[in-house]
Amino acid sequence: MSHKRIPKRKAAIAAGSVVALGAAAILLPNANASQDGSSNDAAPRTLKAGDASDLASRLSEMLGDAFAGSYYDSGKKQLVVNVVAGDDNDVVVQAERAGAVVREVDNSMQELEAGAKTLKARATIPGTSWAVDPRTNKILVTADRTVTGEKWDRLESTVKSLGSGMATIKKSSGTFKPFVSGGDAIFAGGARCSLGFNVTASDGSPAFLTAGHCTLGGNEWSDQQGGRPIATVDQSVFPGEGDFALVKYNDPATQAPSEVNVGGQTVAISQAAEATVGQQVFRMGSTTGLSDGQVLGLNATVNYPEGTVTGLIQTNVCAEPGDSGGSLFTQDGLAIGLTSGGSGDCTRGGETFFQPVTTALAATGATLGEGGQAGAGEQGAGQEAGNGQGAENGQGAGNGQGAGNGQGAGNGQGAQGAENGQGAGNGRQRTENHSGLTGTGD
Repeated sequence: MSHKRIPKRKAAIAAGSVVALGAAAILLPNANASQDGSSNDAAPRTLKAGDASDLASRLSEMLGDAFAGSYYDSGKKQLVVNVVAGDDNDVVVQAERAGAVVREVDNSMQELEAGAKTLKARATIPGTSWAVDPRTNKILVTADRTVTGEKWDRLESTVKSLGSGMATIKKSSGTFKPFVSGGDAIFAGGARCSLGFNVTASDGSPAFLTAGHCTLGGNEWSDQQGGRPIATVDQSVFPGEGDFALVKYNDPATQAPSEVNVGGQTVAISQAAEATVGQQVFRMGSTTGLSDGQVLGLNATVNYPEGTVTGLIQTNVCAEPGDSGGSLFTQDGLAIGLTSGGSGDCTRGGETFFQPVTTALAATGATLGEGGQAGAGEQGAGQEAGNGQGAENGQGAGNGQGAGNGQGAGNGQGAQGAENGQGAGNGRQRTENHSGLTGTGD
């Protein structure tokens, strides 16, 4: 490891399952370099993804009901804003002057949100998810392989009831589940997850964020099987309005750097930021190491077997059991999300959902990096998290499914993780398609 928690104990989290990065001249040679951001009013402007998120937030407030979502064109490095202009051409002019590419669409954000509420009321079926896709100006509904027969008929009829051009259905070959696993990395009650980001709790103590469903495994973390606990859960939410947990280090002298180890090198994490659809992102986890992809949707609703979770980020980044809680971040060091769950694996691909870091920070009162937050994005933050907001209905942590028998998560329930997204133990290493933080973005 290239960093340690000091001074009272050495870093004990092994990097055994961190991906081997091969020719690792990878790390951000231009991470802090500014991209060309023209101030010419004859838009569109060239923007970094984080700046595009800021602009999207401002335009959302400026355009009001005319704003119908936005996404980042990573190829052209431009923000595309959907507008329902009606008879008011001024909203188009405002968006163009602000530096965005303007696209007039049919479905307003209010109509899309109403459609999502209808899906929640009529089609909350385990194995389904939905999120607004601003690139198609529709709701993207996804059903895993368990949604068959009467359940599929109900989902399909609900989508049709929304009207033509409002939503589409996609079939996934996998099964939606939280990516927790029994294994030999970071341990709590026999379950394994990955640490997301080191943070500072509201009382000033060192802590980290991970997935809330990981806390179903127990109350205390250890960095080796049967080892001495190093951290204890303080707050946890799952299912419900998020999937996140705040875990405090037991040693108050712990110095936990704000960085992610990606195998031989680290990415410094400066602050949290909202995700932007189309943005390239990287995930680090204790099972599969480093992976990359794009953000597909925001404010996603996912119906896991354990219950419904709202407010997530949908991506095409792969993940597998044990990666839960791991870091989702950008090349230039912005903390975006915590791995929640999804379907598929890193051989076949699939969908993976992430808890927004900004929401977790707002809910727990913790701070990350310098304590700043980049952008406000399209997702709101501020869901309440409190002690005892763990799992509902007695769900527990099981091998690879995240559900067990009668193991409820309450005040101080445990989580499993790997420091800064690193794996420990004998996790599988993956090198395919991961030549560092250059990514594919597809």
